[in-house]
Amino acid sequence: MHPKAKFVAASVGAAAMLAACGSKPAASTTTSTRASTTTTTEAPTYALTGMPEVPGGPNPNRPPLMVKIDNAPQAWPQSGVDHADIVYEEQVEGGLTRYMVVFQSQDAAKVGPIRSIRATDAALAAQTGGLIAYSGGIPPFIADVRATGVVDVGANLAGAAYYRDYSRPAPHNLYSSTAALYKAAGGRGSTPHALFGYAKPGTSEPVALSKPVTSFSIAISGAVTDTWTYDSANSDWTKSINGTQVTTTSGSPITATNVIIEYVNYVNTGYIDPAGNPVPEAQLVGSGSGEVAFGGRIAPANWAKPTESAVPTYTYSDGRPVKVLPGRTWVIFAPIGATLSVQG
Repeated sequence: MHPKAKFVAASVGAAAMLAACGSKPAASTTTSTRASTTTTTEAPTYALTGMPEVPGGPNPNRPPLMVKIDNAPQAWPQSGVDHADIVYEEQVEGGLTRYMVVFQSQDAAKVGPIRSIRATDAALAAQTGGLIAYSGGIPPFIADVRATGVVDVGANLAGAAYYRDYSRPAPHNLYSSTAALYKAAGGRGSTPHALFGYAKPGTSEPVALSKPVTSFSIAISGAVTDTWTYDSANSDWTKSINGTQVTTTSGSPITATNVIIEYVNYVNTGYIDPAGNPVPEAQLVGSGSGEVAFGGRIAPANWAKPTESAVPTYTYSDGRPVKVLPGRTWVIFAPIGATLSVQG
């Protein structure tokens, strides 16, 4: 988790008046006044988290770095997810899920296991921009991602940035680091832009439209159910999968300040994996319903993304725009009709 934002204002003002008078009528009187000045200094913020820039930290203008991360049980625990700004969770073949992890405001010395591109990823690349790291994929899926204009630092083009951890079985053992992947980009890549609206510190979203919860579960597929439990001490949600709390290789729990669920339609791409499972694609262009959770509350919401490159918008049931809290945001693409269970 990022530290909570603090905004510092300093005002400096002074006025001095000098008056002199003598006994002689000819004596002059001089008055000097210094105008008061107020200066407010507010730290630049990172576009993907809404958090203030960390002194000595990454440049707020460096490109976003998208990395495809394995989420099969053989990939646990993963590395680097606890340093991400945004995580997208999508359904892949066999009912498993896979992450598109976006880095920008933090670095990670080890990132992975890194896996292949899916059809869903072109819409994510188009809206995010920057760089994308992955380990191959079906050629038309790769072509669609490249067509968005992102900088490809995948293993086929930037192999020197990747390595195998032979303490793990293949294919769940390919890793890199944010430093190596940014180096592979050679300074290329677009600057970041906000993908969510952020509430100002100390403000709250419409309480009447939400309800307090201790946890909630979403069945993304018949094989994967995510449960998010609110940690009031840290003001974030802790993630479990099928009842098992997930952590990174550092031992840190996987958490998010905000969790957004988009109910989307999944279609069959016509491709199958080596096990004979059809490869699905989430339809991210369009509109639909969903949920938004932060601050120990959850509320129904709507999402809309009119074109592949458009940034999604989120609104409450009364039409007001959703503004999430500054911090890490986790977006789940759950199939339409997925079961949501809420514990109060």
